[in-house]
Amino acid sequence: MTAETITAADTRINARWLIPVEPFGVVLEHQAVILQGSRILAIVPQAEADQSYRTRETLDLNQHVVLPGLINLHGHTAMSLFRGLADDLPLMTWLNDHIWPAEGKFVSEQFVADGTRLAMAEMLRTGTTTFSDMYFFPEVTAQAAHDTGMRAQICFPLMDMPTVWGSGPEEYLRKGADLIEQWQRDDYIMPAIGPHAPYTVSDGPLGAAVELAQQTGAAIQLHLHETAFEVAEAVKASGQRPLARMADLGVLGANTQCVHMTQIDESDLAHLKMTSAHVVHCPESNLKLASGFCPVQKLLDHDINVTIGTDGAASNNDLDLFGELKTAAMVAKAVAGDAAALSAHKALEMATLSGARALGRDQDIGSLVAGKLADLIAVDLSDPYLQPVYDPASHLVYSNHGRAVSHSWIHGVPQLQDGRLTRIDVPDLVLRVNEWRKQILS
Repeated sequence: MTAETITAADTRINARWLIPVEPFGVVLEHQAVILQGSRILAIVPQAEADQSYRTRETLDLNQHVVLPGLINLHGHTAMSLFRGLADDLPLMTWLNDHIWPAEGKFVSEQFVADGTRLAMAEMLRTGTTTFSDMYFFPEVTAQAAHDTGMRAQICFPLMDMPTVWGSGPEEYLRKGADLIEQWQRDDYIMPAIGPHAPYTVSDGPLGAAVELAQQTGAAIQLHLHETAFEVAEAVKASGQRPLARMADLGVLGANTQCVHMTQIDESDLAHLKMTSAHVVHCPESNLKLASGFCPVQKLLDHDINVTIGTDGAASNNDLDLFGELKTAAMVAKAVAGDAAALSAHKALEMATLSGARALGRDQDIGSLVAGKLADLIAVDLSDPYLQPVYDPASHLVYSNHGRAVSHSWIHGVPQLQDGRLTRIDVPDLVLRVNEWRKQILS
């Protein structure tokens, strides 16, 4: 073996099991993932890596499964500071009587900065490497994610009413256009447009959002068909289902992410399929707020891209995407009346490659393929509650919880090492969070 045949690289990760997501349904054993800079250089059997690669660092994960980092496609990160504040209430009561008043009183730039760091610490600790946020002061969230080195879609909020972030639609759109201009060429941040919901945004601002999306290529994410009440009220007022209204206004398209979608009829399926819009499933939030059940398998059967999100910690109450996957798979089977609905591998794809497709980033992230960005995680399957291991994919969806995540890399940079966060000062963060708790309780 000559020196010319040996390739130098940064990091070698020896994995007991590897789930690349592409190709679908595959579990590989005793593979080496070779990282060079921000990208995956190669994935080869360990014996081949011994002969072909020399790396500055080698990590032996002999009881772990390595897979792409998870993509949490919907949340309100700063609302982690409201975790458990107003539980066991229906959606509109929860919003109108508790959450919106609390936001009016407490939300500020510092609130968003601290709440975002709290959320990122939880997400990184449980396997998420990319998240989508829709909340006030999106410029603060974008900066916090960028400083931490976490990949994020940042949706600026848009609604008819004034909030702590602006006086109304014109100001939101102006600030949002500035956000897009600042971040749209960044490696980590994907700026996007976040109309809150059809019942809080009128036709004019929605039309302006569509125009901004067409001009900039920014995605649109909105809450849609979250409850039967929302749909019934829209039909009563206008004779039209909210999704049909969005289609008429041009809101639906291949760049559109429809969050919740618990109420779906045949006309809704036709609109989603025709426009290539994506659905973001938030099963635990939907269960907690008794919002309804998204018919995931029916959507998949119609070739509609379904992704997954936790929603905010105020309505979940955690940001553990592995837990969300288990709930999604269980609920999908019950709704479909079919134990084969939403298999473990399909659920994992929903949290990785499907999310990347919705972001328009499937050429870069969402699967472990040579040439893609090095966004990946390792999950330790050595604990007694995960033994014996017959099928790692099954364990990740049905037996695992996010605390078994031991390592993660984003853009090739270690974010979690042996369960310890590398880029977030946890003791300082806890002190800040406790100060907010005292203020909110008072």
